[in-house]
Amino acid sequence: MIRLLRALVLHWLVLIVVLAITALIVPGIQVSGGLWGLVVTAAVVGLVNALVGPVLRLLSLPLTLLTLGLFSLVVNAVLLWLASLLTDRLELGGPLTTILAAFVISVLNAVGTRLVLPRRSPVRAAGVRRSG
Repeated sequence: MIRLLRALVLHWLVLIVVLAITALIVPGIQVSGGLWGLVVTAAVVGLVNALVGPVLRLLSLPLTLLTLGLFSLVVNAVLLWLASLLTDRLELGGPLTTILAAFVISVLNAVGTRLVLPRRSPVRAAGVRRSG
């Protein structure tokens, strides 16, 4: 239980850093409120991804397969847009800016998670066991 909680907190901290970097490098993306704004925005983005993300990904699976995974960028952009509707601390530019931000967040989050979380993290390996 402690490992899972630790992994979730680390994921959240990675997302805070990723959102800060994204706001710096993607024009049109702003997170207001300083550090507290980043903390709140990361929580909202994380909750939207955890609660709405699986349903949206399942519904869009045929298009994602048809486009060889490229439609997942649109799905991630929609999730980011939904998160921006739930908090006034995240401001997005137009649709292309949102798609670019979703791409940057996805890449940076994957790299950050890989660097910070141990290889056999309970969040990464939930339910997956090696045989032998």
